[in-house]
Amino acid sequence: MPQAAASDNLEAMKREAARRALDFVRPGMRLGLGTGSTAAHFVDLLAERVKQGLDVVGVPTSEATRAQAERLGVPLTTLDDEPELDLTIDGADEIDRELNLIKGGGGALLREKIVAAASRDMVVIADEGKQVSRLGRFPLPIEVVDFGLGATKKAIAAVVLESGCPGPIRLRHKPDGHVFVTDQGHLILDAGLGSIPDARKLAQGLSRIPGVVEHGLFIGLARRAVLAGSKGVRVIERS
Repeated sequence: MPQAAASDNLEAMKREAARRALDFVRPGMRLGLGTGSTAAHFVDLLAERVKQGLDVVGVPTSEATRAQAERLGVPLTTLDDEPELDLTIDGADEIDRELNLIKGGGGALLREKIVAAASRDMVVIADEGKQVSRLGRFPLPIEVVDFGLGATKKAIAAVVLESGCPGPIRLRHKPDGHVFVTDQGHLILDAGLGSIPDARKLAQGLSRIPGVVEHGLFIGLARRAVLAGSKGVRVIERS
């Protein structure tokens, strides 16, 4: 399949997953609005429903999502005004069989995790290529402060080694060569671990490092995943 056609097909699958996720939205809900290409499709489709009269309010997980939602007329609020949400709809970079996730490829993992943790329910939307038997093929994003970066990176390397998945840890840069800075003003280290034998153990170890603000392992937060593929859309529920 030509590259352009494959890209169009992938975007079509993402949009179908986003469309199916709308079935979980009810009038009056307070929604967490995710970040990334698949979540952007959901915001587009949600805006169409809002124009038709759907009464919901959203909390965006990034400035990019905020700008998109405002442009399309989706009502927004904050976690200060609505500290408990009904549902978060977001994408993922990887999804394992227990619906544990790697997120943060777009750099919004901190806000994404705060919003997901404030929600009663989380539905992940993705193309079927994001489903894996074991997390780790996608580099794990780790959000860190700039102070003491060398020491933090060394501590992260020790934790991943102890967790049985050593690999290169690189500071994220933008395509123009500048260092990537998150919406919260932090940096991101991407850990190329290949395969994570115990994601929960690694998550606990990373959380104990003082310079780590947050990591992209989302353990036990997603209850459902909506996966779109060439044969249609599947909904998987965590047991």
